[in-house]
Amino acid sequence: MAIMRSPSAFIRDTMHPEGFHGEGVRGGFFEGWYVKVVSHDQSARWAFIPGMFRGEDGGERTDEAFVQVLDGATGNSWYHRYPVQDFHAASGRFDVRVGPHRFTDQGVQLRFPELRGDIEYTTGMDPWPVSWRKPGIMGWYAWMPAMECYHGVVSFGHDLRGSLAIDGVDTDFTGGRGYIEKDWGRAFPAGYIWMHSAHFDDHPETALVASVAIIPWLRSAFRGFIVGLRTPDRLRTWATYNGSKEISLSFDDAHVRWSLTGPDGRLDLVAERRRGGLLHAPVRTRMHERVEETLDSVIEVRLTDEHGRVLIDTRATTAGLEVHGELDRLLSINQR
Repeated sequence: MAIMRSPSAFIRDTMHPEGFHGEGVRGGFFEGWYVKVVSHDQSARWAFIPGMFRGEDGGERTDEAFVQVLDGATGNSWYHRYPVQDFHAASGRFDVRVGPHRFTDQGVQLRFPELRGDIEYTTGMDPWPVSWRKPGIMGWYAWMPAMECYHGVVSFGHDLRGSLAIDGVDTDFTGGRGYIEKDWGRAFPAGYIWMHSAHFDDHPETALVASVAIIPWLRSAFRGFIVGLRTPDRLRTWATYNGSKEISLSFDDAHVRWSLTGPDGRLDLVAERRRGGLLHAPVRTRMHERVEETLDSVIEVRLTDEHGRVLIDTRATTAGLEVHGELDRLLSINQR
């Protein structure tokens, strides 16, 4: 990845994971924001992914900007390409424009012929906390300049107001819930599992984001994981960088089963695998259609403390789930 950034720009970008990290990039780079909106009754659930890619394949430039759209209720998905010149984003905050569409920490403005409207965020962003020692979800790994893929949580959850006209029919999102995360770097991991939900039975304002992936490291690789369970009172974390350990990880055609233990207790997750829509994901030379994502999963979540007392035993709905890539290798590779 050819990047020309000053030390001050690198520090600014690391301390602001929500902002744009591609200033000065010449090639081999992608960045995308995952913007999810769900109606109050969860009947309408959409994900929008604005972003950009800069690369080269066989001497041919593969630069492009894009907005991906996923209808979680039907599984239909669309990939809208734009000239990379139509992409504009702020470095120190979440403010992205692609063509006529805009995505900020205030809301979403969509101007597709078949999908139009404005959704306002009526509560503030709830990001993964950023500090010098742990600048966001990646912990101290965020300071490593040669990671293949970086990750950020812009908001665990925020309230919505507004509507979208979908094929001319208005859908109201007032009273609904939103979520925003993002990725940037050279490419997605070769194999990974990712899940998320901000809709917990009997636990309002609770959200989960969890991922495990093959992480290239020097001339080798390891299985790295990050899990955040956000409740109204605190953020509980299970991660490679904080001494947490995986007890077990397995999956079949119907479920993903994952158990972890760490400073915040034991967490057991069981996620249903359901059919979804195809999204494009970055490889090192271009955007490639390869990832199936559902917004219709259900995750069973059980949290127990160090004494075995059950703190949370519930399910999360309208959940996003991706299980993709070199999965046998993911299971066989060593944890760090």
